[in-house]
Amino acid sequence: MTDDLEAQFAQWRHYVQRRRELSRPDAEELEDHLRGSVDELVAAGLHADEAFLVAVKRMGSLDDLSREFAREHSERLWKQLVLTGAADSPVADTRARRDLLAMAVCAAGAAASVKAPELFGLNFEEDAAFYGPNVGLFVLPWLAGFLAWRRQATKALVGVLLALFALGAVAANIYSLAEDSQSVVLTAIHLPIALWFVVGLAYVADDVRAPRRRMDFIRFTGEWFVYYVLIALGGGVLTAFMFGTFEAIGISPEGFISQWLMPCGAAAAVVVAGWLVEAKQSVVENIAPVLTKLFTPLFTAALLAFLVTLGFTSGGIDVEREALILFDLLLVVVLALLLYSISARDPLAPPGLFDKLQLALVVSALVIDVLVLLEITGRITEYGTTPNKAAALGENIILLANLAWSAWLVLGLVRRRAPFAALERWQTTYLPVYAVWAWIVVLVFPPLFNYL
Repeated sequence: MTDDLEAQFAQWRHYVQRRRELSRPDAEELEDHLRGSVDELVAAGLHADEAFLVAVKRMGSLDDLSREFAREHSERLWKQLVLTGAADSPVADTRARRDLLAMAVCAAGAAASVKAPELFGLNFEEDAAFYGPNVGLFVLPWLAGFLAWRRQATKALVGVLLALFALGAVAANIYSLAEDSQSVVLTAIHLPIALWFVVGLAYVADDVRAPRRRMDFIRFTGEWFVYYVLIALGGGVLTAFMFGTFEAIGISPEGFISQWLMPCGAAAAVVVAGWLVEAKQSVVENIAPVLTKLFTPLFTAALLAFLVTLGFTSGGIDVEREALILFDLLLVVVLALLLYSISARDPLAPPGLFDKLQLALVVSALVIDVLVLLEITGRITEYGTTPNKAAALGENIILLANLAWSAWLVLGLVRRRAPFAALERWQTTYLPVYAVWAWIVVLVFPPLFNYL
């Protein structure tokens, strides 16, 4: 086998291992079959590259998978070989209809869950202290249910999912908190994060222990966000159109829009966006690298400009509540860009300019994280701690550890001294740390700080 042919096998192997349809042993068996077909074709007189193209076409049971692979690598000749005669199979059509029905049921359930508290006299505008911490519990169990059904999760795993959502419900409602309590805000922020990782457990139900499935969930998260924003934009246009047309005939739809359309639509869209990612995965995977390459240079320039300005002004950083939230969101966005670039990167590609931009972005975020941590520590030492500052301190320490080691691994990648797989493995291994911290903030912080 030539080096070029081995590179093609490696690329095919990486693609197959990313697919949820196949476990690792199945992927290895298929690769053995593919290699055997290539050997036979080479022995029959074909060139190695030609043999590989023909062997891929012959993967009869993997036509759909091979077709998606060809779409992602459209520069290859075997796009013409694989895409010819592409047609959806009856089995695929049946599954698509079942997925659509399951999505509709779960979306309707999410919409109904949002309105259910009104049966007990609660109101969205007047009972923010209830709706804030519970908002994730209205919608995320339905998304997890759809994914668990689609993955054919075991009864044991379904029981774990139900137990975790029940724990979240207890955490959101067991403590008697004042409406202006900091713990209400912290729970409203951290409980959806903790529950999103429960959704992740449902997503990887077909192979819970596989690191590649965790990376698939990271990819799913970003793609879900893109689709949800697109749905929200379309919903905004629909709302404006409805409001204007009904106003033109003397009827005000404001009550219907605010009480029914917006809350029910926002809840249902959580499930619909997840279904779209599952149904249109190959389309979004082509968008992901574009978005990452667009925003990484912009955020790198913004962070570097901030650090230069801070160096010239020597004014320090404001670490009051709003500023803490802003800086934490900034660091989370940087981490998201890093994760999404990892999920979209070709692991066989040599390091290039974009990897150097990633290094500059991570190092800039790391410096900002250290400065924020120093300010938070100084304020806590001088004025004492609060739930907000304690939560921010923990989150920045967690981000610091991730960013520091990520910077080291990206530096090794740029210098060609560390493989890309090490960076990917680090990020997927670190994911449970975020989930554990979110649960700690939700369950431990309220009594720890006397329900402040």
